[in-house]
Amino acid sequence: MKKLFELSLVLVLAVVSLVAGCNGQKTSEKETNAVEDEDNSSSDYSNYSDEALMDLVQRETFNYFWEGAEPVSGLARERIHMDGIYPSNDRDVVTTGGSGFGLMAILVGIERGFVSRDDALKRYEKVVDFLANKADRFHGAWPHWLYGTTGETKPFSPKDDGGDLVETAFLIQGLLTVKEYFKEGNEREKQLAENIQKLYEEVKWDWYTQGGNGLFWHWSPNFGWEMNFLVRGYNETLIMYVLAAASPTHPISKEVYDIGWARNGEISNSVTYYGLDTELDHYPRDTAPVGPLFWAHYSYLGLNPTGLKDPYGDFWKLNSHHAQIHHRHCVENPNDYEGYSAECWGLTSSYSMDGYAGHRPDKDLGVISPTAALSSMPYTPKESLAFLRFMYEEQDSLIGKYGPYDAFSFEHDWYLPRYLAIDQGPIPVMIENYRTGLLWKWFMKNEDVLRGLAKLGFTYEQ
Repeated sequence: MKKLFELSLVLVLAVVSLVAGCNGQKTSEKETNAVEDEDNSSSDYSNYSDEALMDLVQRETFNYFWEGAEPVSGLARERIHMDGIYPSNDRDVVTTGGSGFGLMAILVGIERGFVSRDDALKRYEKVVDFLANKADRFHGAWPHWLYGTTGETKPFSPKDDGGDLVETAFLIQGLLTVKEYFKEGNEREKQLAENIQKLYEEVKWDWYTQGGNGLFWHWSPNFGWEMNFLVRGYNETLIMYVLAAASPTHPISKEVYDIGWARNGEISNSVTYYGLDTELDHYPRDTAPVGPLFWAHYSYLGLNPTGLKDPYGDFWKLNSHHAQIHHRHCVENPNDYEGYSAECWGLTSSYSMDGYAGHRPDKDLGVISPTAALSSMPYTPKESLAFLRFMYEEQDSLIGKYGPYDAFSFEHDWYLPRYLAIDQGPIPVMIENYRTGLLWKWFMKNEDVLRGLAKLGFTYEQ
């Protein structure tokens, strides 16, 4: 099979500039740790059908959250580095938002036969107990990162050491999907569903408005509201406003959505980019036409954009055009980057040569992030399947134990054998939504969610 690089693993591990993590740090350490328990066997994937390839990548990415989970909490590790190098010594730091994605990936595992329902139930019970009784919470919201062994907050940045309402929303999205899946089951399963509902009801969404018309991303017990990040659309955080409006105990008003998220209607100011309508204004603070592709994934792992509209836009059109714009950009390749093609495409926030970067068409560094194309499967099935086949048939050196590595660049002859939970998680979930609509089906059964959508003026055609 073709390989991206001729370098041996030893040379890869000796590369001077190694990515440290989501905070953008890097290190010049030349560590020689062996690759962690990786299956490097090769297969002739050209004989695989599309269904078999989807099964394979779903199983591999599911295992990030199953075999790769932090053992005490059962939650998803923020990162898994197969080279064993953790410059920030954060091997056992867990991510709350990424864990929400992982909870949904485990449901895929049940339905695909990767794990038994009973084993999955045990994992869910462990996770919910940890979140309820050990993990730090701040007015009901969890922080971005936790130490998996203790439940104590790991600061994401100097002043981001408290509640993170966006990551909490991603976690609750996953939890509510699990609740709906199990709530009509046996007594243990019903109890799990009740415990999840209690966690949801304890989040004080309304408190995070500071009494105004908009939700704030962070609150710190040491710095209060100093980060002062009012969340306005459009971006990846729609699910936060939906869950806040849907809360049976601490709801926000429609005005908070209309004024805070929708900016009094200014969110509707779309533009044409690569011949397609962007549907919404992606950046209230600058003129970038579209964001990284994870914006079309995170809020829609459970929230079904099919036939979903609010007074400001059509969310299927928004997301499908977003994915198509990224594909067209990589095909046209205005920067003439090596390797870009109809089969090799997709830009999103991920590891990059100098740390972590928010890749998008107007900030294209020549880095392809596999989650971008693979998690867009519902929107661009032909193009996403072409990327999947390209990776497994022609670039298997870029695939490890937990599926495709986080990012790579032909232009810069660069990749690292490393993974991030927030990038691996959407892959099995969105592929399953393309195949069967599984996660959309269960999340959209939640009565609180449906009431919240109606309250905000959404219509949903199933």
